[in-house]
Amino acid sequence: MRIIGGKLKGSTLHLPENKDTRPLKDISRESIFNLLMHSNKFFFEIKNSMILDLYAGTGSFGLECLSRQASKVCFVEKSKNAIQVLEKNIKKLKLIEKAEIVNDDIFKLIIKKKFFISKFNLIFCDPPFKDKDTNNLIDLISNNNLLENNGIIVLHKNKNNNDKYPSYFNVIDERIYGISKIIFGKF
Repeated sequence: MRIIGGKLKGSTLHLPENKDTRPLKDISRESIFNLLMHSNKFFFEIKNSMILDLYAGTGSFGLECLSRQASKVCFVEKSKNAIQVLEKNIKKLKLIEKAEIVNDDIFKLIIKKKFFISKFNLIFCDPPFKDKDTNNLIDLISNNNLLENNGIIVLHKNKNNNDKYPSYFNVIDERIYGISKIIFGKF
C-alpha cells in the first residue's frame, strides 16, 4: 500500500499483520480523490481542509489527505493494533504535527466532543462491512454539528449494502469498485 498523490506520492505504508483491519485499496482511494477534486458535483478543496477519518485503521485515507496538503487530520480508531500501525505510518511520513490520533469508540467520542477542532470539511467513515450503525453515525455527526457548511461525508461500505439513509442526508454520488461501495453525501 502506498500514497497515490500529493507531496508524499509513492511513499509506502505499514500494514497490520492481522486481518482485523481492512485497509482501503489504492484504486478505491484514487477514485475517491479523483471525484472530490474533479467532479462537477463537488466543490471541494482538500488543501487547507480539516479532515475527520473515522474507523481510521492504518490511516491510508487521512494520510493521503495530508499528502495533498490538508491542514489537519483527526484519526479515530478503536483497535490498539491498528493504532500502533497508524502511529508508525505518521512517524515514517513525518506528519506528527498535522495529525491527532484518538483511540476510542467513535460513538462515545462524538458524544464527548473531544476533537482538536469543532468542525470538519470532510468526514471519511470506513466502518467494518458488517457494521449496521451507519444511520446512528450520520445522526451523531449531524446532531453534534461536526460538518462544515458544504462539507462532504464519504462512506465506504460493502457493495451489497442497501442502507436507507436519513432524509436530511443528501447522497450526491455513489460508486462501486470491486467489493466496495463509496457514497458521497452532505447535509
